[in-house]
Amino acid sequence: MNLSFSLKQWPKTSLARALAAAFCLLLLAGLALTGCKSKTEGDGAPPPAKVIQVNDMNLISIDPGDVAKFPLVSAGQIDSASELSATGAVLPDVSREIPVISLANGRVVDIKARLDDNVKKGQLLLKVQSPDITNAFDSYLKAASGEHLANKAFIRATDLFHHGAISQAQLEQAEETEKDAQADLTAAEEQLRTLGVNKAHPTSIVNVYAPVSGVIVAQNVTNAAAAGVSLSGSATAFTIADLSHVWIVCDVYENDIPKLQLGQEARIKLNAWPDRPLTGRIGDIGPILDPSLRTAKVRIEVANPGFLRLGMFATATFTSRVKETHAVVPADAVLHLHDRDWVYLPAGGNQFRRTEVQAGKMLDGNRQEILSGIAPGQRVVGNALLLETAGNQ
Repeated sequence: MNLSFSLKQWPKTSLARALAAAFCLLLLAGLALTGCKSKTEGDGAPPPAKVIQVNDMNLISIDPGDVAKFPLVSAGQIDSASELSATGAVLPDVSREIPVISLANGRVVDIKARLDDNVKKGQLLLKVQSPDITNAFDSYLKAASGEHLANKAFIRATDLFHHGAISQAQLEQAEETEKDAQADLTAAEEQLRTLGVNKAHPTSIVNVYAPVSGVIVAQNVTNAAAAGVSLSGSATAFTIADLSHVWIVCDVYENDIPKLQLGQEARIKLNAWPDRPLTGRIGDIGPILDPSLRTAKVRIEVANPGFLRLGMFATATFTSRVKETHAVVPADAVLHLHDRDWVYLPAGGNQFRRTEVQAGKMLDGNRQEILSGIAPGQRVVGNALLLETAGNQ
C-alpha cells in the first residue's frame, strides 16, 4: 500500500490543506504505535510451565474401614552366618598336569594319540626317529670294547704281579684303567636306557610312552614335526592332566575376602548339572587383586565325580565365619515383584508404604529371612500380596 501523499492531489484551499496534513500525521502515528506494540508482544517472556504432580507409586491408601483386614506382624530375629556366592570355571589342577617329552631329538614318524584322548600310564603316544640313538649306540660300543680290553689288561697284570714280573704300582695302574673303562660302559648303557633303547636290539626309532593316566589337554606335535628338548619347536609333545581332582577358580570382591579362609567348605552348583551339587574346600586365596575389577582369585579344590569338564561354569557358595543378626518375617509378608522382594510398612492412618528388601533363605514354619531392608522388631503387613491386590483395584 502506497502511504505517500502529494498536496497537489488535494483541494487548493487552506482549510483543505490543513485537514490533509492532520490526516497524514494521524496515520503515521497509528502505524508507529502498531509497530511498537507488535515488537513488545513478540519479545516478551514465555508463559510459565505447568507443573504436574505425580503420586508416590510405593504408597498405597485404602479405605479406613478396611485397615483391619491387613493385620501387622512384628519381624523376628535370627542369628545366622551370611552366605557369599561367586561365579567361576572348572580348571585343571596344575600339580596334576604332566608334560610328555621326548628326550631323543628327531622327527616324529608316528602319532598314536590325539588331543582330548584318555590315556593310560605306559600307553604308546608317539614314535621319534632320532640320530641321537646312533651316537649313543656308537658310544656304547666303544665303551664296551674299551672295557673289554682294560679287563684283559688287568687280568694279565694280576698274573704278572703274582709271578713277580711287574711292580705293585703297575698292577694298581691297570686296575684303575679297568675301573675307568667300566664307568664309561655303565654311562653308555644308562644313556641308551634313558633314550628308551634296548642295547641288545638297537633301533633309530624311539617310543614315547604316557608317564601317567589322564586326559591329553594339549598337543604340540604333528606327524613329521620336530621333537626333543634341543630342536626347534616345543619340547613338550603332549600335556596329560589327571582330572580326578580339579580346581574351580572364582572371582571374589575384596570386601568379601575377610569372610573366607583356607580350608573353608564351598558348595558348588554347575550350570550344566544344576541337580548335581558338589562340595569342595578353599585351597588358595589369591594375594593379587585385579586392578580394574577389584577381585581376587579364590581356588576351590574339588574331587571330580566323572562329569566335570574343563571350562564349565559354576557357582560357589561360601558360608561366612561370622554370624549376623537378621530379621525374620512370615513368607506371606514378602511380595515378589519384577525379580525383586518387597514388604509393606505402615505409613500412618490408612496408608502403607512398599519397601524393597533383600530376602534370604526360607526357614522352618513358612518363614523368610530378610538380609537387609528392615530390622528385627519392625512391623510389616502380614499378607503383602493381598494388600497389593487391594491397592491395584
